[in-house]
Amino acid sequence: MHCFSIRLTAFGELMDILLAGGTSHFLKLLVDKLNKEGHRVFQLTEEPKTEKKLPKVFETYHFPYDDTCISDVIGSIQPDVTVFLGAFDTNFKWDKAQSRPAVYTAGVFNILMAQNALGKGRFIYLSSEEVFQGEYAGEINCDDSCAVYTDKGQAVSAGEEICKTYRQMGKDVVVLRLDHLYGIPKNVAEAKNLVARMIIEALETGEIQVDDNQRMQLLYYADAVEFVYQVIKAKRTNFGLYQISTGKTVMQREIAELIAHVLGSITLVKAPKEQRLEPVLSNERFAGEFGIRIMHDIDRHMEELAGKISKNAEEYVRVDNRKQTFMQRMGTRTRELITAMVPFIENLGGFVLFFLLNKLTSASPYFQNVDFYLLYVMIFALMFGQQQAIFSCVLAVAGYYTEQLGLRDGFSVIIDFHTYIWIAQLLILGLLAGFLRDQLNVLEEEQKHEVNYLSKQIDDISDINVSNVRVKEILSSQIVNQNDSFGKLYEITSSLDKLEPNEVLFYAAEVLARLMGSRDVAVYSVANRSYARLFSATSLKARCLGNSINYAAMGELYDRLLEKKVYINKNMNENYPLMADAIYSEDEMQLILMVWGIPWERMTLGQANMLTVIGYLIQNAVLRANRYMSALESQRYIGGTNILETEAFRSLVTAYLRARQKGLTECALIEVDLGKVSLEEAGQKLSAKMRQSDFLGELKKGTLYALLANTNSKDAAMVQIRFEEMGFACRIQEEISL
Repeated sequence: MHCFSIRLTAFGELMDILLAGGTSHFLKLLVDKLNKEGHRVFQLTEEPKTEKKLPKVFETYHFPYDDTCISDVIGSIQPDVTVFLGAFDTNFKWDKAQSRPAVYTAGVFNILMAQNALGKGRFIYLSSEEVFQGEYAGEINCDDSCAVYTDKGQAVSAGEEICKTYRQMGKDVVVLRLDHLYGIPKNVAEAKNLVARMIIEALETGEIQVDDNQRMQLLYYADAVEFVYQVIKAKRTNFGLYQISTGKTVMQREIAELIAHVLGSITLVKAPKEQRLEPVLSNERFAGEFGIRIMHDIDRHMEELAGKISKNAEEYVRVDNRKQTFMQRMGTRTRELITAMVPFIENLGGFVLFFLLNKLTSASPYFQNVDFYLLYVMIFALMFGQQQAIFSCVLAVAGYYTEQLGLRDGFSVIIDFHTYIWIAQLLILGLLAGFLRDQLNVLEEEQKHEVNYLSKQIDDISDINVSNVRVKEILSSQIVNQNDSFGKLYEITSSLDKLEPNEVLFYAAEVLARLMGSRDVAVYSVANRSYARLFSATSLKARCLGNSINYAAMGELYDRLLEKKVYINKNMNENYPLMADAIYSEDEMQLILMVWGIPWERMTLGQANMLTVIGYLIQNAVLRANRYMSALESQRYIGGTNILETEAFRSLVTAYLRARQKGLTECALIEVDLGKVSLEEAGQKLSAKMRQSDFLGELKKGTLYALLANTNSKDAAMVQIRFEEMGFACRIQEEISL
């Protein structure tokens, strides 16, 4: 079973990424980051299918990590990167199940084997400072040996060793130790970090025990996600193990004081004995290869974190830590005792019934050969097994002796050989029947487990097949219909080829706005090596830089365009567009495409790649139009002048007026009265007072017009004054029939 997909990009690489871990706030942030960068995310979790799927996860698989179908799941996804949440996986409840370490390591090994069987992809294992539970005075380096005592620490450390073995085999396996990760918990299962535990302690007891020597480094969820992503996208890693920490040590007392300040009425008390010092991990190796940039600290998030736990105290405060009253303890013990006594009470009731039957029928000749005690033992042995068979035998013997003592003296009963034969018969038949019943129960349970196992395997295979069909349908739909598919891009941009050459650049802005999902797009035409002039724009926002820009002085934007790369406004500078790209012709910059109004989550590598592709497709249409115009250069101008002949000028004016009606540009048309001045002389004089982007031409024989591009009525009036100062009578044409 395989899931095939096409992932095409102009630059960079979009990946299929599998996250193995329970749903948590940390996992959600990681999913959001990967989606923002354009990657497709899958989730593997042991949570039941009733759990709500994360909205940005492409597909969720609900299977135990040690299940045999994991290889089918990973083979179906074909992930480029698998991230095992490990120490931060909320599927594992370490305080409730003693056998979890074995299940945990089996899961790590199973997923790693399945990933290795693909023959491709990176496996990232998330570990924590919990693998160091010994006493460390200074910073711990990556090469220091682990010292673990708890079940969780041993399991996480064993997972590291498994990954280390695969790394030595030449596999792309990386372990990331995150030092004291903390953040806003999604639920009580996630509130296990040191900060959350201190807040819970404060809510439970009203005080926080503080060791003045205790110190630690706290890593916020959002920072950790950024660091993990750097390893996900890295082409290669130099080491198989990295430690990630803030590099900033915080004292426990500082954290306690912040908690007390937020919660109020909390007392700080000295710890009764000196605590084991928390490990402090050195991030030197990671910083040297990837760099460390911390954006969050505990001061900024303590109020939100403590407020969240305090507001939902009933959910987070551990019930088993609350001291029970004597009556509550007695009630608990009584319920346990009654539950254990129920089978014996039922047996005792059955004995009373058969004792009475035996007593009532003892004088009847019809029941002389019926042994009610044997019948009673056999019934309970066959129904409940050996344990109840033994208890039944004891009661039956007691009942028999009671009856016999009423008929003869006790000594006669004790020395009667037939009594012991009867007791042996009772025990043998009872124990044998009970043993057979127990064996039948065992066989029945084994068959039930086998049926359940096979049924589960069938259900798992069915789920995987259904998932593959759904994924195939989604991908097929994306390839055929999605707006950012190459077929769709070409379909829309090819509409430019159907336009008149004069109209191509106007509608390029409209096409770009449609494909980028933005209402604010501008197209600038490069005038020289410093300045570019606005050609068309789809909104007032897109015109915010003005009709002319000194693009060479635009810093980072100019540098990126000069490198023929897409500019992304990561600093959200209001003076610059959110994205920009340049169109080149023979290594000369011709056009600059600028886009505003893009949501932050869509400012990704994938969106930048799409802008590049759209730019290339628009470039084809523009070059075609330019070649066409160049070919007709000699036919478009009146001989020896810079004045367009009637048909060429009419076509140009028509294009500008249509674009103005659609809000893509502004323009003005001025009719010039030549008087006694010749057409050639007037053209030379007027051109000196016009911009390079303006045009002169005839709409009818002997009448000269000036077309002013990107000019409103106010600016047109100023041009009219300049023309009149030169001795030409002129007027602005508000309406013109073409």
